[in-house]
Amino acid sequence: MTVVEPRNPENNPLRIIDRCRKEGRPVFIAGPMVRYSKLPFRALVREYEVDLVYSPMILAREFVRNGIARLSDFTTNNFDTPLIVQVGTNNVTDLLRFVEMIHPYVDAIGINCGCPIKEQVREGIGAALMSEPDLVASMVSAVKEKYGDKVTIETKIRIHPNLDETVAFVKKVEQAGVDFITVHGRTKSTRSSQPANFDAIKLMKESVSVPVIANGDCFSLDDAHKIVKLTNVDGVMAVRGILANPAMFAGFEKAPWGCVEKFWEYATSYGLPYRLTQHHLSCMLDGQISKELYKQFMDIKRLGELIDFFDTNFILKRSGEEGFGEAIEIPYRTQRSSHI
Repeated sequence: MTVVEPRNPENNPLRIIDRCRKEGRPVFIAGPMVRYSKLPFRALVREYEVDLVYSPMILAREFVRNGIARLSDFTTNNFDTPLIVQVGTNNVTDLLRFVEMIHPYVDAIGINCGCPIKEQVREGIGAALMSEPDLVASMVSAVKEKYGDKVTIETKIRIHPNLDETVAFVKKVEQAGVDFITVHGRTKSTRSSQPANFDAIKLMKESVSVPVIANGDCFSLDDAHKIVKLTNVDGVMAVRGILANPAMFAGFEKAPWGCVEKFWEYATSYGLPYRLTQHHLSCMLDGQISKELYKQFMDIKRLGELIDFFDTNFILKRSGEEGFGEAIEIPYRTQRSSHI
């Protein structure tokens, strides 16, 4: 069994937020994504100026009761830091058991109060918690009473149609001891095609003294700086944007080819289910290769065939080869393949 080293206090999110503030810049964060924030992707984005990285949401009840769920939901190593694990829960008991089991292996724990997926809301977790400020406050205070500064707690929320409710919510969880708050600038019913409400995020930042992170509509480094200018938040979280371009916070307008090579290295070294591997690569290459080539790529069903496809159509360097992970443009093996 691998021994995971004790957490480095310098990787505590509050320390990182403070350091970035002194550097005169926002904290750059890769947010939680169901299925897609697993270890290989977390390792990848850390190579491209990301300060904090989240795990996918883990259901506390399943995690504490089921060993198979623990093995499938959470994989880490000594390089997987700073790491915030996001938890889906709706009661103090499950949360405390979850924190007890996982806190030695992470740098902070985030309570999901924003996931709008109907199945989660029906279970009383995710965005359902936006209607339960007292419950959320009780969960936060229970963790802080037991662990104090040993465990850093975040809440990721959405906004209410009536922003006064959201102001009351953030003030209540701040009073309960939350260490920082992430605000997604949409309600639970707002479609992602509608713009995020940055005025609402600014209001939440003005309503509390703990650090506030903005989430929503961040697809580039320029977007991140614009969001900070609009809201005065301490950091910016990207989700859809960083899935498509893991190098966005390093200033790349699209995923560079070196990013693809590094992802292949991490996915095959650490292990990742085939469909997740294919999905990550499809997000990075969407719009960068021809529709014909993209369709061929998406029709592949096995990892070995996918590797052959990449070696046939592109120059895919492996770790240890000169220039590995450095290319920006896609290195096609033939000019015909490069026509979009």
